[in-house]
Amino acid sequence: MVYKRIKKNWDLYLLILPVIAFFLVFEYGPMYGLQIAFKDFIANKGILDSPWVGLKHFERFFDSYYFWRLLGNTLGIGLYQLLVGFPIPIILALLINEVRSRKFSRFVQTITYAPHFLSTVVMVGLLYIFLSPQTGLLNTLITSLGGNPIAFLTKPEWFKSIFVLSGVWQQMGWSSIIYLAALAGIDQQLHEAARVDGASRWQRIWHINLPGIMPTIIVLLILNMGSLLGVGFEKVFLMQNSLNMPASDVISTHVYRKGIIDGQYSYSAAVGLFNSVINFILLVTVNRIARKINQTSLW
Repeated sequence: MVYKRIKKNWDLYLLILPVIAFFLVFEYGPMYGLQIAFKDFIANKGILDSPWVGLKHFERFFDSYYFWRLLGNTLGIGLYQLLVGFPIPIILALLINEVRSRKFSRFVQTITYAPHFLSTVVMVGLLYIFLSPQTGLLNTLITSLGGNPIAFLTKPEWFKSIFVLSGVWQQMGWSSIIYLAALAGIDQQLHEAARVDGASRWQRIWHINLPGIMPTIIVLLILNMGSLLGVGFEKVFLMQNSLNMPASDVISTHVYRKGIIDGQYSYSAAVGLFNSVINFILLVTVNRIARKINQTSLW
């Protein structure tokens, strides 16, 4: 039965074969090396012959001075991104969907999509330019109003807000595309019936549009929860300096310093594995809760 199905749709299976090969080689293949998290890896002995030490590196991480700072910063940025960055694309999509002028709608979409195509390096470079204490646009405005310039990128208390809000500005337009696609699939007869019943535009948004895209919202919320501790390395690393380190030091930058710079491969593998396991637990937990509450889930 399975053979007949494969034979019938062989062209489709052939089309997906490169994708499967990619994940096997670049995603599942490297999992073989995760065992060094439980070993004292010695390069000339290789992975198999390196001595087994069990949970030694995990205990070292949990007992380290930086553990709670790393966990707090990573979790804090992740929650900040979720609370601020997740609803804004939904609101933007709902607003764009209500615009009657197609030209204006396309203009807004173009303006909001454009920042997505900026590289991380360019994005951080713009932050340094706009937030410079001497020549930055924001500090120029502050000094013109009689205030003192603020070195935003060296102040730990400003790091999380700058990181998250700049990310929201860069990604909100691109992230709204999937919600706009979901809104396009809502039956327009529902809106026509609501108009006949005297429903206002806000009532139609609340009772038709939002419930219509709710399955999409829940699925994306599950995916976002699954990467709550997966704060991107590149942008944090580029924005990080010795003065804002108390707020900018996250698990990914700690893994970089210990693994790449200090050569502590086993320890950095243990820290990275801990991060991945926590994300996996969050993903499974939120998926199960969503399935019980709303009957919508990834699996």
